[in-house]
Amino acid sequence: MNETEAVLARGIRTGVVMDPIAGIKTYKDSTFAMMLEAQRRGHDLRYMEPGDLYVSDGRAFAAMRSVEVRDNTTDWFSLGEAVDTPLDELDTLLMRRDPPFNMDYVYQTYALDLAEAAGVLVVNRPNALRDANEKYFITHFPQCCVPFVITRESRRIQAFVEANGRSVVKPLDGMGGESIFQLNPGDANLRVILEAITKHDREQVMAQTYIPEIDRGDKRILVVDGEPVPFALARIPGEGDFRGNLAKGGTGKAVPLSDRDRWICEQVAPELKRRGILFAGLDVIGDWLTEINVTSPTCIRELDAAHGLNIAGHLFDAIEARLAAREAAA
Repeated sequence: MNETEAVLARGIRTGVVMDPIAGIKTYKDSTFAMMLEAQRRGHDLRYMEPGDLYVSDGRAFAAMRSVEVRDNTTDWFSLGEAVDTPLDELDTLLMRRDPPFNMDYVYQTYALDLAEAAGVLVVNRPNALRDANEKYFITHFPQCCVPFVITRESRRIQAFVEANGRSVVKPLDGMGGESIFQLNPGDANLRVILEAITKHDREQVMAQTYIPEIDRGDKRILVVDGEPVPFALARIPGEGDFRGNLAKGGTGKAVPLSDRDRWICEQVAPELKRRGILFAGLDVIGDWLTEINVTSPTCIRELDAAHGLNIAGHLFDAIEARLAAREAAA
């Protein structure tokens, strides 16, 4: 019996922190795919919502519930009674809360820091969640990106648009295409858009040169333990919109990775591994990296369905291998 088999024989206790399971769409929810895979592998699966986490006397706890999941769209889960339990009684914990990444989210990562220090494998690592902001993180890979600027000063964004032409601007803590605006030189609405999104120069935002290849889709490339899934989900904007986000009416089409996609992954993946980010979603439009998602990347279910993949299975292979290595070293 090898180390991984020994860990599986002992049983793995897996927790999931997520937004309310009653509100998910099971056919497209990546967290649900992870839960199905953990259950298939015989893990002791525990469910928590963000508000269930708390710290007492320097130890992190949660009101945990046992959970059973079923792969359908009408009756997909059963929960046990909530029991206050130390997080360090888990082997691994998936942090899958959606943005916005606000101070409440940061405080939760502090609780996860305590769990990690006590030996829990937290996916993704709490310090990586804090440090690898999904918009800001691309600043480490300028060779992969179109021109961009991050600032709270409207005048700098206006100058950027004048210099670079049509651009987009977005908040640093959003998701799902929320509050993304297209900017054009000379637009009479430019100043009012910038006043609104920066809250009169009080909040930082990102402006990027517009990439016309968006009409062929905003590709989501999933990277598992440093290795890209061989297909991306191209999220193609709906009629009359420039945003490819599925939450904004985009449609998804699975496409093979291009040579340029693979090159971008080669640039980014070593840093993901160095930071302990086991599961990430790279957003690529045309030939250019636009975001790196580390909080709760999606698109597992769509890619699995299109190509008979088991992306959550690859993730749990990586998790179980790490747990086995820890046990062997103990």
